[in-house]
Amino acid sequence: MGFGSYDESEQKDQDVDTDDEGAVNVHEHDHDGDVSIEGGASTDDLVGRLSDMKDDDADE
Repeated sequence: MGFGSYDESEQKDQDVDTDDEGAVNVHEHDHDGDVSIEGGASTDDLVGRLSDMKDDDADE
């Protein structure tokens, strides 16, 4: 019982004509830079707050 036939001869020697002019350039908008986050909270404060939020969700 199969889901369709597969003939390897159909897969051989396929010539594909590609048009690079219409291709998408994934590096067209690359940016180099830094990311910084401004805030007064320490990592421990943020982790504690996240734990509190998780505990609140678990209570509901």
